[in-house]
Amino acid sequence: MFGIRNARHKIVAALAAALLTSCGGGGSDTGSDNGSTPAPGTKFTGLIDFPPLVGLTSADVQRIIAQAVNEANAQGAPATIAVVDRVGNVLAVFQMNGAITSLSAIAETPRRISTGPLDGTNLVGADGSGLDGLNIPGAAAVGAIAKAITGAYLSSGGNAFSTRTASQIVQENFNPGEQLQAGGPLFGVQFSQLPCSDLSTRFASDNGAGTVVGSTVGPRRSPLGLSADPGGLPLYKNGTMVGGIGVIADGVYGIDLSVTDIDSDAEMQDELIALAGTAGFEPPERIKAFNITLEGNTLRYTDTTDDTDRLRSNPNAAPGFASVLNSQGSLVPVKGYYRVTNGGAGDVLAGTRFGSPASGIMPASRLPGGSPFQNPNAFVLVNGAGAPRFSPKAATDAPGGDASKALTRREVIQLIDEALGVALAGRAQIRKPFNSRIQVSVSVVDTNGEILGVARTPDGPIFGTDVSLQKARTAMFFSSRTAGRELSAVPGGVRQVPDPLNGGALQNVTIPPLADYVRAARQFIAPDALTGKNAFSDRGNGNLARPFFPDGVQERRNGSDSPNGPFSRPFNSPDTTKNWSPFSTGIQFDLIGSNILDHVFFILGLGNDTPVGCTGLSPRDGMAFPRAALANGAQIFAGSVPIYRNNVLIGGIGVSGDGIDQDDMISALGLRRAGLALGGGLGHAPPAIRSDTIQPAQGGGNRLRYVSCPFAPFINSDVQNPCRVL
Repeated sequence: MFGIRNARHKIVAALAAALLTSCGGGGSDTGSDNGSTPAPGTKFTGLIDFPPLVGLTSADVQRIIAQAVNEANAQGAPATIAVVDRVGNVLAVFQMNGAITSLSAIAETPRRISTGPLDGTNLVGADGSGLDGLNIPGAAAVGAIAKAITGAYLSSGGNAFSTRTASQIVQENFNPGEQLQAGGPLFGVQFSQLPCSDLSTRFASDNGAGTVVGSTVGPRRSPLGLSADPGGLPLYKNGTMVGGIGVIADGVYGIDLSVTDIDSDAEMQDELIALAGTAGFEPPERIKAFNITLEGNTLRYTDTTDDTDRLRSNPNAAPGFASVLNSQGSLVPVKGYYRVTNGGAGDVLAGTRFGSPASGIMPASRLPGGSPFQNPNAFVLVNGAGAPRFSPKAATDAPGGDASKALTRREVIQLIDEALGVALAGRAQIRKPFNSRIQVSVSVVDTNGEILGVARTPDGPIFGTDVSLQKARTAMFFSSRTAGRELSAVPGGVRQVPDPLNGGALQNVTIPPLADYVRAARQFIAPDALTGKNAFSDRGNGNLARPFFPDGVQERRNGSDSPNGPFSRPFNSPDTTKNWSPFSTGIQFDLIGSNILDHVFFILGLGNDTPVGCTGLSPRDGMAFPRAALANGAQIFAGSVPIYRNNVLIGGIGVSGDGIDQDDMISALGLRRAGLALGGGLGHAPPAIRSDTIQPAQGGGNRLRYVSCPFAPFINSDVQNPCRVL
């Protein structure tokens, strides 16, 4: 059935794309696409609709939990259920009597190819590699929260994605299990929204940017990053995105290994229980993932036909929350996320209304001093009082030893304005209806990784806020002169995962020294790699961070295995403890692995929380609140470019929230347009040093990439290849 649906949607998408490509029209710009002036229709400064100010009430949350509990009883699968609002505030965590409280078998290790030339190859790292194989007693609630946050953060008013969707777009092939296909379009996004992030806020504590935030201000961090384990779904009220639900019943925090089959009822209890919880809070049918295509593939929302056909209960007949509480289970506290005062219904919280100061994200036009941006659609991050957290500012670094080359406040504002204008002129990839405008987040940083400005469109998915900052920092950092030296200074180690029940160590988690990746990069690229001789976009970094080079090609024509990129773990090493998996990607995970483990131990009462600021890298000088340049982790899928002034690296710009080609285009054209508008040598790296000039000796003649823009990407312009002028 899914195959028929998949084919049908591919045909519809192809016809729609053909029709849209033929559409031209006027735009708000003047000039022509001659390489020196922007093309007409490639910038939007009009006003679009803002999301309604709607939120979950405590009664809504109680109903959602009661419906989920009713289905869990019908399934014979007592569960842990978490509900969050759109910005990640945990509104309730309910654990049923008899529920499995541990979280285990992460990534469902081991799994192997059983046919063909890779017969017997281990596809997921075994115990000791990253998070794979961990068994953490008492951590079921941690997994449920991560699932709920993922359902909320990946979705918007134009798209509804689930954790099953997430699983489809983060694995080594897209679609998973289809060899000779490139990695998922959001390969690596699972390691975002990290508990150590200096952008994501903490429960009633310091947000890491020097100001204490209100107790509801988001976007919140997630205890395990984003989840790829089915059982996390978004929640809507009258078509407005308001939150997410996450369910753990089986105690397994895993991934969906294939989209070519349908999970059995026993395999999808988490998802069925979550589906029952969403009754009355479902997304509009037209925006569910299975109506959206990426790179010719239809996305997966759930493994059901109509979301109710496999339920064993009637959500409308679920008992009230008052009869469920205490008799079926109880509200449970989760340190750092959710507080239980007396265990009564009063501990079930209401969600914030997205767009209000209490949510932490609001229109820039409603700031006390007015918006710093020309674009009237800009939304910004604020504290509980409605004051901006990351108001645009000038850099204080000295690029190339010269402070006069640093980014100015005016340039930061222009960069963000131009990027937002390009985004809203563009045709979205992941939003419905067709011809919707792109909705994203934009971040700009200096050469220390200092946040110079963050803004977003009104309805961009929340995950893109943290990810856009990760992307901006990653492009800047790996293009810098000191990247190799800083990475080489971070030692590896073995972390013992303690057993909260019996004492002692459950498992040793090995994190290699980061110097291993520097050596691999210099063997793979050139002896002077990571010394500022190359300008790496995140698309170029992503090429180096995949388990196959070129991406998706497991075996070369001569029958030999393709090498892994130098920033990735190998895919089929005889030492299975070193193999790649979605939970052990390589340098991306190893930069932040200790932070995640520290945080989980903290939740379980076994130590101090991870500090604000990810990675073991040393702080760079000059930051207002000194921390490492990758202070919210690295990101390894496309959507960012480094910023240069007269051939000197001065920062980075990152974009996230839609298709990766769209993200690439917005960051690249936003920078180009800002340079044209302001002059002063602001622009892209010289073409001779960009990552698309790199042809690795071990790469079989294949080059890295720099940016890749979609064809006919604008709603009111017939421009076909906007990146050709870069």
